[in-house]
Amino acid sequence: MQTAKTGFRSNAHTLLSVIVLGFFLLLILISLFFFADNNIRLGLLTIVSPMLFVAIIAIFVKPRFGIIAVLAANYFSIGLSRYVSLPTGLMVDGFLVITLASLFFSQLNTKVSWKEAAHDLTYLVSFWMFMTALQLVNPETVSRTAWIYAMRSMAFYSAIIVPIVYIIYNKPKEMMFYINLTGWFTLFAIAKGLQQKFIGPDPWEQRWLEIPGNQSTHVLFGVIRIFSFFADAGTYGGMMAYFGVVYLIFAIHLKVSAKQKIFFWILGLGSFYAMAISGTRSALAVAFVGFFVYAFLTKNFRAMFFTGIFLLGAIFILKYTTIGEAYYEIRRMRTIFVTDEPSLKVREENRALFAKYLETRPFGGGVGSAGNWGLRFTPGTFLAQTPTDGWFIQIWVEQGVVGLIFYIIMLVYISIKAGLIILFRLKDHNLRFVGVAFLSGAFGMYISSYTASTLGQMPGTIMFFMNMTYIFLMPQWEKNKLTI
Repeated sequence: MQTAKTGFRSNAHTLLSVIVLGFFLLLILISLFFFADNNIRLGLLTIVSPMLFVAIIAIFVKPRFGIIAVLAANYFSIGLSRYVSLPTGLMVDGFLVITLASLFFSQLNTKVSWKEAAHDLTYLVSFWMFMTALQLVNPETVSRTAWIYAMRSMAFYSAIIVPIVYIIYNKPKEMMFYINLTGWFTLFAIAKGLQQKFIGPDPWEQRWLEIPGNQSTHVLFGVIRIFSFFADAGTYGGMMAYFGVVYLIFAIHLKVSAKQKIFFWILGLGSFYAMAISGTRSALAVAFVGFFVYAFLTKNFRAMFFTGIFLLGAIFILKYTTIGEAYYEIRRMRTIFVTDEPSLKVREENRALFAKYLETRPFGGGVGSAGNWGLRFTPGTFLAQTPTDGWFIQIWVEQGVVGLIFYIIMLVYISIKAGLIILFRLKDHNLRFVGVAFLSGAFGMYISSYTASTLGQMPGTIMFFMNMTYIFLMPQWEKNKLTI
């Protein structure tokens, strides 16, 4: 009797698998028909819509799946928007909210330990979200709709992702899954960049490049600045420099399998090549600062010495020689040392204008008043039409000196605490060097965010706060004898 029941269940599972497989094959065939008819929007919707439905069901069944969905949307949603005229960026918000909702519903079966989120980092990001919410009553705010869009990457994502990681994605094995998953995403980002450079942009990317503002910033002297599926070349270059630092440290130090080490080496070296073809000059500073912090955190004087020699050598070659001048990417990097470049003068002039504007506005001009959201919702206003050219400048402009001071204090607190954990509390080799990689990359992000939006743009925002949450969890892991 038991054998009959087992056989019945086995046949039922087989039948269900065949039905599901057949369903997805049918969807692929339908989507191929749309692609062949040059209707990429319907083709993508045919594939993505059922997957989104399945993902939502999976998240409610097991909230941990929500983090995976958030990470995927965080990486690919902006690139997807070039192919479909839909607000794909809202996928991140949707998955974050669904994950949070699934936690509340899961209490019906299993008690959720909300106290796991009661940490200083949670309080910091929550207060930052509160300050950002107060901007709704800022008398300078012109568009409340712009606030809804702009506050997401500024504060909302961090206020949600930090407690979620503390509650449901808080083990070393889950951190390693996150590292490997984003590694595969990064490999795809590198491959997409290589396609744009050596084959050329596809028709949808070319259409994006032909938009006047994008053309003037991404096609310089007839050479395309590579952007992969990121928001722009600046974000791509900054993030690739960050990944280069992080994955090279992993490759050098982590005690993992040979296959895993090779994967990290490919990611690290490939990321630095992707940084170079992005034409993002500030990305070079990400690498320099990242490796300088790495040398300090290792407490290894020999590593500090050789890292310093390498960095000084790279600076000397770029500033005082013509080595590699035949390559556009190297010529572009050299301009970081040119102090009288017109674009730098324009940035200085804009910042002087902002300083004058903010003299009587300690709380800024309102979240969403500057940058792309300002151009979209309040075109023609002073803040919208004056480029901020940097994440810290944008916070200063939109939330004033009060907001900027708190934001910097928050980053300083996070960095000091993370540094103290790495230097004095962690003994486990692998945990310590994951922390070293995360914090070294974070300092690179800080530098990049002065001239780009690395910390305030996908995928940087969510990854930074996830990384810092994991560093803060490491002493507890070590105490409980949990390791990678």
